[in-house]
Amino acid sequence: MGDIQPATREAARPTAPHRRGAVVAALMLSMALAALDSTVVSTAVPQIVGDLGGFSVFSWLFSGYLLAVTVTLPVYGKLSDTFGRKPVLVAGAALFLFGSLLCALAWNMGALIAFRIVQGLGGGALQGTVQTLAADLYPLKERPKIQSKLSTVWAVSAVAGPGLGGVLAAYADWRWIFLVNLPIGAVALWLIVRHLHEPQRQSSLSGQKAPSRARGGSRVRATRGATRARARVDWAGALAVFACGGVLLTALVQGGVAWPWLSGPSLALFGTGLALAGLVVVIERRAAEPIIPGWVWRRRTIAAVNLALGALGLLMVAPTVFLPTYAQSVLGLKPVTAGFVLSVWTLSWPLSAALSQHVYRRIGFRDTALLGIGAATLILFAFPFLPYPGEAWQPALLMLLLGAALGLFQLPLLVGVQSTVGWSERGTTTASVLFCRQTGQTIGASVFGAVANGVLAARLGGAGDLDSVTRALASDTAPEAVRDAVASAVHAVYLGAACAAALAFLVLLCVAPRRFPVLTD
Repeated sequence: MGDIQPATREAARPTAPHRRGAVVAALMLSMALAALDSTVVSTAVPQIVGDLGGFSVFSWLFSGYLLAVTVTLPVYGKLSDTFGRKPVLVAGAALFLFGSLLCALAWNMGALIAFRIVQGLGGGALQGTVQTLAADLYPLKERPKIQSKLSTVWAVSAVAGPGLGGVLAAYADWRWIFLVNLPIGAVALWLIVRHLHEPQRQSSLSGQKAPSRARGGSRVRATRGATRARARVDWAGALAVFACGGVLLTALVQGGVAWPWLSGPSLALFGTGLALAGLVVVIERRAAEPIIPGWVWRRRTIAAVNLALGALGLLMVAPTVFLPTYAQSVLGLKPVTAGFVLSVWTLSWPLSAALSQHVYRRIGFRDTALLGIGAATLILFAFPFLPYPGEAWQPALLMLLLGAALGLFQLPLLVGVQSTVGWSERGTTTASVLFCRQTGQTIGASVFGAVANGVLAARLGGAGDLDSVTRALASDTAPEAVRDAVASAVHAVYLGAACAAALAFLVLLCVAPRRFPVLTD
């Protein structure tokens, strides 16, 4: 039935069932820290800039955090497979809280940006390890429960985050945005330390398991040998991956914003990034336990899911970044109402994800994901056909449907790919999926930003970009033709997002096996 086939058995659950409730609560609190972070900060930017200055570089409050999270995901994934989930999650949460404390003590914008990067270094551990532990805690048939809970955390954070940030900035002080993380994180850390108990694992060098049983002294020697083998970490590869990812993502984030795409800084960053990418390949091919092992891309299932969820990150930029601009500039809505138009997809996404198990148990993970991304492609293609200027309920309805479609797409792929690997490979696999999705979002922001500005330039005779035009519309100083130009620019972005969804559909159809090689519990 579905993809569930007899295969190698997975390792035992990492903690006793009666403790799972406390651990799940800790995971949800940890995920809330990472999910709330960017949305809470966004609404407090005026207060932060007014206090610290640095308006010209404030975008790095978000870019620096995103870069640190993205480039550390593969490193933390491998470390969790090597040393276990608990020490990585505890260390990451502690680093995130330390960064939060430093952010609250920042004395200027430069210091705050640096401390946000420290936060991001811990945030990478939170995102990747929480998702991996969610798969460790539950057998396959129960994994949708925990994944739907985590999806709900993201949904609630997306809706509540801006409001919470605004309240703290207006009635307390912007520094409380970071200080509020400390008690929440402390509770999560206590629950993890107290209730999460991982069993002793055997090493898994290059996918080969150590002997499972021995008697007397030989058993002790085998365990010690496995421990020594597990302790080998490819630190050179980790540094190379971090440097390569940081340089390339900086080029993508700042290209077309801080400097033109074909300028000296942009070309230098891309050239350096490509050279570092070559260095990563050389180091990882020679490493005994590489940070990014070759099997991540050699296995059809994992490679297909990585590419498909990378396309998901790409297409998500259209609604999350450009829909609020469309709602305010074209529909004339106030910021709160415009936020509601976007937030309705956070209602349908978790619900659809929770119900997806009833579909993939009948038709399989791949076909369920194809159904979801196929529907998402049609919905995204429908957006440019909305009437101009239209009513608010029209894009809201499309977003409600889009959330339902993407819930049917993302969760089956995540649960499915985690179920094709054992404990010793699950951290690396999960991290590779999240890394591809984050990278897709970064690429999407750059590409679709260039598309939107290009359409605006063509419609307005080369004058202005999306940011300047949006500010003019907000002050009611722009003619109706400019609103029409903004609508055309956002329509072009949605067409690009539809193409990304179609690409994900083709990848799953042509690359992914029809039945995922699932390991039984």
